[in-house]
Amino acid sequence: MSLRPIRQKYKSEPTIEGAGVKLHRAFGFGKTDDFDPFLLLDDFRNENEDDYKAGFPWHPHRGIETITYMLAGTVEHKDSLGNSGILSGGDIQWMTAGSGIIHQEMPHGDEGGVMHGFQLWANLPSSLKMTDPYYQDRSAADVPEVTEDDGTKARIICGNLWGKAGAVDGVAASPNYFDISVPPGVKKTIKIDVVRSAFAYVFAGDGFFSDASEPRGVQTEYTGVSDTGTNGNVDNRTVVLFDRGDEIRVTAGSAGIRFLLLSGEPIQEPVAWYGPIVMNTEDELKAASEEFQNGRFLRHKGVFR
Repeated sequence: MSLRPIRQKYKSEPTIEGAGVKLHRAFGFGKTDDFDPFLLLDDFRNENEDDYKAGFPWHPHRGIETITYMLAGTVEHKDSLGNSGILSGGDIQWMTAGSGIIHQEMPHGDEGGVMHGFQLWANLPSSLKMTDPYYQDRSAADVPEVTEDDGTKARIICGNLWGKAGAVDGVAASPNYFDISVPPGVKKTIKIDVVRSAFAYVFAGDGFFSDASEPRGVQTEYTGVSDTGTNGNVDNRTVVLFDRGDEIRVTAGSAGIRFLLLSGEPIQEPVAWYGPIVMNTEDELKAASEEFQNGRFLRHKGVFR
């Protein structure tokens, strides 16, 4: 077995998207090689309604998949083809934009005003850029959860872990997407196929991700303080990008640790990206923009699966 080195570690950055939604961006708009096949991850977490109520009004997508995972509050979504629905705590929407969707997403807080979710963008290979759009909406009850003997829990959104298959399937990049909680003081090793790009996003608690430079059975002292670089200490809103190997090892701190763990097979194709549209060439981007402006953007009717 080969422990994955920590290639890079840093904090997500505050930004504003949509009509004024304040969120934290883990990565996006410039790190396509590092995270391939993933393009962007946003952590939209807030307790102040004024910071998110304007939402994400009507906007187009083409050439990608958007994956929304809710923890608290709700998101009401509609598209120009007549589809609509509401995502609440624990629910998932995996939207394959394909040839084009125009939609809106409007967040609402829970009884206490708390709204928390994640949106991941995954690239589509050139052969599927113009595929028919479709949705996979999954309720919280549909998401398998596994609890290990040491108390580690995993919600399996997509892919396979510890003998369970995720709620979403048939996705182009064959990604693994897990929500993992490790109890205080527990050390956990998780296998990842060596050919995959992989990263973790810590959103609760703290802990330590072991680095490949450490001798087996030996761990650098955990200080409980996150930092930049490749030291393994992590806490809230920390991104950990891993290098090649076939497993990672995490030790939870005194409060435990909860993180998203994602891996996928790199597409390794050129990326031409402007806003919510991701193609392979600048000419394709220009064509998409022209089609949007003249009302020819929508090619197919989206469907739910």
